[in-house]
Amino acid sequence: MPREYPRKLRIGELLQHELAELILREVKDPRVQHVTVTSVDVSPDLSNAKVLISVLGAEGPQAEVVQALKHAAGFLRHELGRRLKLRSIPELRFSYDETLDRAAHLEALIARANAPGHGGQSS
Repeated sequence: MPREYPRKLRIGELLQHELAELILREVKDPRVQHVTVTSVDVSPDLSNAKVLISVLGAEGPQAEVVQALKHAAGFLRHELGRRLKLRSIPELRFSYDETLDRAAHLEALIARANAPGHGGQSS
């Protein structure tokens, strides 16, 4: 199992907090609304950060939101550099976090399996 470095984790949490604030308050792109930064995974050498986001209350625009954030990555990185006292700011790579979608899908499958008349247990 790979060793987790406390500094790497602290920087990931710091980036997550600051990116959430910046996206909420500073990014003016209308495609970037209701975005939540779910996690930030920083590479061991601190040169790259994989930023996972989810879009609340929206079906389908994930690709547009990720594209808008990729377009804003330079601005976000510059602003992080102004706010944080780090030697260098990692390159930001945005991806959609499918965890919530998978959880909702599994929940629906379980509910359907447990529904009366669908092979579920009846009381």
